[in-house]
Amino acid sequence: MAEISLVEAITQALAHEMRADADVVLLGEDIGKDGGVFRATQGLIDEFGPERVRDTPLAESMIAGVAIGMATQGLKPVAEFQFMGFIYPALDQIINHAARLRNRTRGRLTCPVVFRAPYGCGIRAPEHHSESTEAMFAHTPGLRVVIPSSPARAYGLLLASIRNPDPVVFLEPSRLYRWAKQDVPDNGKALPLDVCFTLRTGADVTLVTWGAMVKETMAAADALAKEGIQAEVIDVATIKPLDIATILASVEKTGRCVIIHEAPRTCGVGADISAQIAEQGLMFLKAPVQRVTGYDTIVPYARLERYYLPSENQIIEAVNNVMEFA
Repeated sequence: MAEISLVEAITQALAHEMRADADVVLLGEDIGKDGGVFRATQGLIDEFGPERVRDTPLAESMIAGVAIGMATQGLKPVAEFQFMGFIYPALDQIINHAARLRNRTRGRLTCPVVFRAPYGCGIRAPEHHSESTEAMFAHTPGLRVVIPSSPARAYGLLLASIRNPDPVVFLEPSRLYRWAKQDVPDNGKALPLDVCFTLRTGADVTLVTWGAMVKETMAAADALAKEGIQAEVIDVATIKPLDIATILASVEKTGRCVIIHEAPRTCGVGADISAQIAEQGLMFLKAPVQRVTGYDTIVPYARLERYYLPSENQIIEAVNNVMEFA
């Protein structure tokens, strides 16, 4: 079996569901003939035709609104936004309609739509192409927020998201699109939503992260192991609803926790995780919870981008800080 990248796993998952379910349709800017900005839908129009792989005008609010309308009428639309920074014109539709539809109709209607978008920085892109505002969607009742960090998880989590009866914001770390490859069988097996994945076990400190920061976090865990510090690495994967039970179980074992994300620090998802650990697991802690995050600034242009992203060394420094507590 040939190994595939994360973006190829997205394509594979979309194709699988479109073959299995005629109600699955795709829509977005340049997703047809061009295959999308990152080629996540490449070749799908040739197999499924323009009725199911629909190019749209450059109108994000319209893309979201049409997708919601399709979902209310029995279809399962997957709407692509070219970058997360372009999704903001669609917030009215996503927050005021998709997220509220089940509640508004007292369960008569659901909204089985997936809103896909590349997100995060690290690809030397211009402004609006490097946003990490997952907390904004996590704060919205009625939305599920999913962020894969590997080809296998991208495939399994996207299948589960398309099959889910409620709206999912599916954010794909653009920095990982072609970073690594894995064997990903096209077997149609979905991964569970709403659960964390433990990528590495350890007894000394819990590292909690998601998306592209899994890369630096795993590298930091490898380096720490050489120093005799065994880190447990947790990939949150579903930001909302949060599987706090897995995180708490790990913190109970290790007594220490460092949370890593590239989004801005203030009101980031890491702050909520830290608060829940303090509320439910304070007596487990041997040291204060540490956060390693992006800055409360607009993501800078290419020359300064590396200074914005949390680094392996910053993660190691934070771990060494919590290890100083007895």
